[in-house]
Amino acid sequence: MMTNLFSVFDPSTTILNLSLNWLSTFLGLILIPSSYWLLPNRFQMMWNNILLTLHKEFKTLLGLSGHNGSTLMFISLFTLIMFNNFLGLFPYIFTSTSHLTLTLALAFPLWLSFMLYGWINHTQHMFAHLVPQGTPAVLMPFMVCIETISNVIRPGTLAVRLTANMIAGHLLMTLLGNTGPMASNYLILSLILITQIALLVLESAVAIIQSYVFAVLSTLYSSEVN
Repeated sequence: MMTNLFSVFDPSTTILNLSLNWLSTFLGLILIPSSYWLLPNRFQMMWNNILLTLHKEFKTLLGLSGHNGSTLMFISLFTLIMFNNFLGLFPYIFTSTSHLTLTLALAFPLWLSFMLYGWINHTQHMFAHLVPQGTPAVLMPFMVCIETISNVIRPGTLAVRLTANMIAGHLLMTLLGNTGPMASNYLILSLILITQIALLVLESAVAIIQSYVFAVLSTLYSSEVN
């Protein structure tokens, strides 16, 4: 039962032993209508407002003044993760963000680049960041160890947080979907259907929130090394 339950996360479409399911990661770019790029419409105006809001918030977190392209990377990260989270809610579409292969591939290079930039260009600041201000001299060695461990596990926590939330929601929907055909009467079937709809709405909110959390935490990690 557990093998069948978790098999919904397995890449299954292969050609010449190469999995094509990971191509769904870029499916959002294909689904964006061409009218979005050509003529102004309601969707374009709404999306531009969202991007502008994200730009202002990320710019504040990074401590930037004026217009700066540094927020583009984090906005693109938010967009990529959100599209993949939403696509995973549709039937027969592979959820790439439910795998550590993708989430860790996004989190680890970001964290590594931030650490290398900080230690090479702001070495004293990075050393000072290991010991919070006002720490007693007796606790300094312990605080250095704690801060070092917390910095090292950051890419893992970023990746696992996103993956775990995606897996949990999809497992619940899979369990409810398997329970529906075994319902004995219409009342139970109706309750299961209502629960599935409510869970789908909840998962849609989780898809947005988790992509936002991933992008905001990446922005905060970047601001610490500047």
